[in-house]
Amino acid sequence: MTDRPDARHVPVLLDRVVALVAAALETGTAAGVERPVLVDATLGLGGHAQAVLERCPPAHVIGIDRDVHALDRSRERLAAYADRVTLVHAVYDEIAEVLAGRGLDAVQAVLFDLGVSSMQLDLRERGFAYAEDAPLDMRMDDTAGRTAADVLNEYPVEELTRVLRDYGEERFARRIAEAVVRERRREPFDRSGRLVELLYRSIPAPARRTGGHPAKRTFQALRVEVNDELAVLRRALPPALDAIGVGGRVVVMSYHSLEDRIAKQVFTAATRSDLPPDLPFVPEGHEPALGLVTRGAERAGPEEIALNPRAASVRLRAVERLHAGAVA
Repeated sequence: MTDRPDARHVPVLLDRVVALVAAALETGTAAGVERPVLVDATLGLGGHAQAVLERCPPAHVIGIDRDVHALDRSRERLAAYADRVTLVHAVYDEIAEVLAGRGLDAVQAVLFDLGVSSMQLDLRERGFAYAEDAPLDMRMDDTAGRTAADVLNEYPVEELTRVLRDYGEERFARRIAEAVVRERRREPFDRSGRLVELLYRSIPAPARRTGGHPAKRTFQALRVEVNDELAVLRRALPPALDAIGVGGRVVVMSYHSLEDRIAKQVFTAATRSDLPPDLPFVPEGHEPALGLVTRGAERAGPEEIALNPRAASVRLRAVERLHAGAVA
């Protein structure tokens, strides 16, 4: 039996995501769109894309990923649908450029499955996981950019504190940052094992006994900083909303509160009417261009979490374009 990460990969909320996307693709087909398009903006190992292609025969998937290794794996996985798949090496805030380059004015659905992928977690040499000693890399695109080691070895204590506090919500950010600066004077950081040992020493014992592994928050913060994840998401959502046609949907799957907060804020602003809230009705022509499909953030159920622990932290939100017009 193969031990490739994609062989073990279980897409999170697969049935729900496919149902949300398929409804938008089918609306496009009913409106006369010959080849309805899903933009899978974070393709990863292609699990969601494969399921959509199986369920929706007319659909075409544009799969975007900054990780060239993920694109290679997805190309193999989706080989049976090669004529219905376009793979693009890009960051997902480049959606507008990707669509313009292919002559597309509108698509039927955009999917964001945020955070680190199963493959990136499972391949030790990528440095995303704290359970095994590995190089401190954490780049989603390992062909360019700074690494987690660069951040640890070069940032001043104030910047390290900001990263750990803002992106990891780490209570002991200052203490950890000061310890990192002291230790790197002795020897630069290059592997995760030494960082994990420092975190055990820096976080008080009572705090280590709650809230999961003591390295979890620091590793999250470093990954977000290295890949500029929150800024990329803020830049990506508005053009994604602009890209969908009437009946089209944008679906966002987040895995920590910072991502979900951004998605919630953008979706709330885009679906809010600019009229006074005490009006008895909304006059024709003043309706918001987008409407919420999900009520709040949907979560995985206990059965799915038992089968796939990575689903425990997911938050899913979706919006739909109700009519043509600018998004607020």
